[in-house]
Amino acid sequence: MSSVIKRFALLSVSDKHNIAFVAKALVNAGVGLLSTGGTASLLREEGLDVIEVADYTGAAEMMAGRVKTLHPMVHGGILGRRGIDDQVMHERGIAHIDYLIVNLYPFEQTIAKAGVGFDEAIENIDIGGPAMVRAAAKNHASVAVVTDPADYDRIVTSLTDDPSACAQMRFELAVKAFEHTARYDGMIASYLGRLKSPEAAAATFSNTLNNQFDLVHELRYGENPHQRAALYKDSTPPAGSIAAATLVQGKPMSFNNVADADAALACVHQYDRPACVVVKHANPCGVSVADNIQSAYQNAYATDPTSAFGGIIAFNRALDSQTSKAIVEQQFVEVIIAPDIEEAALAVLAEFPNVRVLKTGDTIEPLGLQLKAISGGMLVQDEDNRVVTRSDLTVVTKREPSEQELEDLLFTWRVAKYVKSNAIVYGKDLTTVGVGAGQMSRVYSARIAAIKASDAGLAVSGAVMASDAFFPFRDGIDNAAEVGIAAVIQPGGSRNDQEVIDAANEHGMAMVFTGIRHFRH
Repeated sequence: MSSVIKRFALLSVSDKHNIAFVAKALVNAGVGLLSTGGTASLLREEGLDVIEVADYTGAAEMMAGRVKTLHPMVHGGILGRRGIDDQVMHERGIAHIDYLIVNLYPFEQTIAKAGVGFDEAIENIDIGGPAMVRAAAKNHASVAVVTDPADYDRIVTSLTDDPSACAQMRFELAVKAFEHTARYDGMIASYLGRLKSPEAAAATFSNTLNNQFDLVHELRYGENPHQRAALYKDSTPPAGSIAAATLVQGKPMSFNNVADADAALACVHQYDRPACVVVKHANPCGVSVADNIQSAYQNAYATDPTSAFGGIIAFNRALDSQTSKAIVEQQFVEVIIAPDIEEAALAVLAEFPNVRVLKTGDTIEPLGLQLKAISGGMLVQDEDNRVVTRSDLTVVTKREPSEQELEDLLFTWRVAKYVKSNAIVYGKDLTTVGVGAGQMSRVYSARIAAIKASDAGLAVSGAVMASDAFFPFRDGIDNAAEVGIAAVIQPGGSRNDQEVIDAANEHGMAMVFTGIRHFRH
């Protein structure tokens, strides 16, 4: 056989789009075709001569197709070093396989189906395919490996290209092949890892981080114009996430747009009632809960109109035309995010084509692990999904908070969770009054919150204060009392807790401890 045909292409694909096109080009270039199953049948229907892998190897498929390409005739033809292993190949009757075109079993599509069973998922784990792909990529000096139909044109063109161009193509395809198999194996590991018992999953982190991310597109630049940037998404991004959102209008999202939009969306999802969050530079600068999103927006905007300029606005209800009109008439906005966008709202926003509008859908799924790159590695932690309710609060002062104060305390606590530490949030009537973020001293964050409230013309008297971590000294409470704060929510846990509690009692303030903190760096 090998004396008649000097070299072969092995084709075995689940995605059969355009496979006949590249197969015909190979045959016209004097390349013989090896194939399996459905791919072989399709090529024969196209009038091409195809040798079944089982006929070539002399070993019939077995175990319901689990074993068909795992054979020395196949792997020897792929791995054999031209000019070095030719004698061995000749003695064993092994022909050169110079082209490998393979699609792996559709594992990703299988596990994405609703109600897919474990056995079906396991049967869609490809074994022979990745083995051949890796072998061909290793021997890219002589073998061209294709895992993506988008590269078929490159193979056809290479049949008449000069040798140096072909060598570069084989190298580039090899890199792509290794990326493909790495992603494939990582996806399997992630899927199986999620099936561990909750106790086992919570007890330890995996030895290897198997999260897989796919390139969505390159961005114009990163945080600054001199930095390159790109957006990647999880291979199965959670529904309702920014990575899974649809841009229904506007310019492409920038690096900072995406980061701020993610922060805004996470914050607004903390509330069951209609809510609006305005974010600037990753910090909420205005948050409100109201009977409808238009009122929520107006209240959130009023917290800090200066910072809201060029900000990101997120809602947890469908965006209507009245709210859209209020936004574009009142401020410059970079991005508007909502689970859905009414047609009338789109008509309003169409007059402002540069405004980016994101639709996320209603379904919200927990994010699981949070990743943060560091120099030479990665920090990994559970997402901060802890929700504090009234039953979690401990009143530590002589005066207990009123019913309205309790609602405002829990509201501001949820805002503080998304404000960079040290975080201080003033709030009243389920609306932020002032936000102090990212200061090295907590007392300065409190002063900034008061300054912002004053600049916006908002009354702090009777408002509540949330602190993402404990107060180390009483000065934070004294400053809050000076501007009229009536109640405080904080984690507690300082050596000076009693000093802080005494200060609150002196000022007639109510104070509750949560027992947990929400640092955000």
